[in-house]
Amino acid sequence: MIKALREDANRIISASIQAVLPDEAVRRALVGKVFPGRIYLVAAGKAAWQMARTAADVLHDSLSGGIVITKYGHVKGPIAGVTCREAGHPVPDENSFTAAEAALELVRDLDSSDTVLFLLSGGGSALFEKPLIPGKELADITRQLLASGADIVEMNTIRKRLSAVKGGRFALACAPAQVFSIVLSDIVGDPLDMIASGPAYPDRSTCEEAVTIAEKYQLKLSSAARELLRQETPKELTNVTTVVTGSVRELCAAAAAACRELGYEPVLLTDSLTGEAREAGRLLADIVQKNANDLTGGRKAFIAGGETVVHLTGKGMGGRNQELALAAAPGIAGLPAAVFSVGSDGTDGPTDAAGGYVDGETAAELARQGIDVSRVLAENDSYHALQAVGGLIVTGPTGTNVNDVAVALIG
Repeated sequence: MIKALREDANRIISASIQAVLPDEAVRRALVGKVFPGRIYLVAAGKAAWQMARTAADVLHDSLSGGIVITKYGHVKGPIAGVTCREAGHPVPDENSFTAAEAALELVRDLDSSDTVLFLLSGGGSALFEKPLIPGKELADITRQLLASGADIVEMNTIRKRLSAVKGGRFALACAPAQVFSIVLSDIVGDPLDMIASGPAYPDRSTCEEAVTIAEKYQLKLSSAARELLRQETPKELTNVTTVVTGSVRELCAAAAAACRELGYEPVLLTDSLTGEAREAGRLLADIVQKNANDLTGGRKAFIAGGETVVHLTGKGMGGRNQELALAAAPGIAGLPAAVFSVGSDGTDGPTDAAGGYVDGETAAELARQGIDVSRVLAENDSYHALQAVGGLIVTGPTGTNVNDVAVALIG
């Protein structure tokens, strides 16, 4: 039974990610489009290479130039006429800065008949960056936000005000050229001004909100950074057309279809899961406990999509999906059940894992090895605990990025 649950989990993960790859969505957005003048491609984010490759296939020899900016290890080969660059994530690094400068140089001095094809996906906040403060200070602020438990909207409200390309400023740099933006959403609710900090979308957040967030998390900021938080971002852009493609809703629907095909009755709990990762894991364990003894209707699968957060209290290694799964392990101990959570982009935190898997035998195996779940969670060291019991999910970079999906299977 337990072995079969792991095999089912692997099938569900594979089918779900395959269903949300951006290739077909980018193709649909471009087929039949006619762009006057020259076309320059700028792709930024974890899915940038995959999106750019499809765009280059559709446009053939129409591109006048282009650049891909993505995470280390995510470039899967050359793209004709396009420069591929890799940079730091989740903390921006010097390669993030030089790549963004190269993109700005590419779109400089265009005229009104030109088009910038802007392909944007999650992760762009770190990968595509030209800071208005020293790079080391920006990296430090990013680390503070990551450790604080701030959600992605709060983080990006701060980051866009410290940047020369976020919060609509990249679109301004492209003017008078037109920007045709295809966005792969990785934020619950698809807020276009927040995805990768909205480089080509009017900013709906305010200075007051930014200052409140900085105070809420007691961010250590220089006087220059504090002054930037009080400078308003562009609220109107007249040279941008935006198409949204892909979302966590599609990821959840694909997971439900895969569960149904494997003989589970899928129940979608939510496609807007937020909050602490460990609390979400305990919630899924509670749902398993409540339903494990009532299988009159057959096997069940409970699905939750979204993006949780981790409040760092220790110095271990892990990610939100790994922490969610590990937190569920004690609650499903001894039951014919499994809980797994995976990031659709194939990376979870600063690790090589996409997420974590636990089942009814995991808690006992952890105890046998002397691993205390509460202590591990306090240290934020879910990676090594799951590694010890074969609970890491490793997919490698997937080419997409539409949030996370967590599933509780009852066999």
